Amino acid sequence: MKLSRAVSIVDRVGIALVYPLKAAGKKAPEVPSLWGELYPRSTMEWRWDEDADPRVAEVWHLREVLARSAEVAYAKWFRGRATFFSLPVFHALLGALAESGDVFGGLPRESHEILDALRERSPRSTKELRKEVGLQGRPFESLYAHATKALWSRLLIVGIGEIDDGAFPSLAVAATETMFEDLWLARHDVPARARAKLAESLSRTPAFARQLEKAQREIAEGGA
Repeated sequence: MKLSRAVSIVDRVGIALVYPLKAAGKKAPEVPSLWGELYPRSTMEWRWDEDADPRVAEVWHLREVLARSAEVAYAKWFRGRATFFSLPVFHALLGALAESGDVFGGLPRESHEILDALRERSPRSTKELRKEVGLQGRPFESLYAHATKALWSRLLIVGIGEIDDGAFPSLAVAATETMFEDLWLARHDVPARARAKLAESLSRTPAFARQLEKAQREIAEGGA
């Protein structure tokens, strides 16, 4: 499956999940997804056994290649799910969040520690990052999840492919200000065209607009 096709999909829709997410009581997907764009007439079944649709695994591998390319941005943003953004839309989102207040305000201490580690060196594997900030092991899973959720929701961190550092590959995480330095530094000066692309994506998918509004409220209130 070609990377160029996946990039063009994300550039066209602006924001896309990897797999479809159905709204309650509806047959059609609530939000755009790579699967929905690649296989618009196919219902996806989340199975990994020998009878599973091979396209499910293909899209999962495409997710990793696409995130690593940095031709689009990747974050666990929408309801904690893997989400891709075209770079203009990502830039406009950074601007919208910055306009809401101090994007670092009210973050948990652990979030700041994770971000400091990523500023020092990005990307890092999840395994390495947890070790660096002292959040290894099952007792700290919820604390780490809470800390990273706050960073994902404000787009302060991004995913950059995977790192093979154990039995299973681990997500490679980077600070947005390091990985997309140019967009980060220009977050207070977003071009009108990028803002228009974001507005178009939010208008097309109100669920994305609600997700952004939630993050903006948290920033404005100084809470994570």
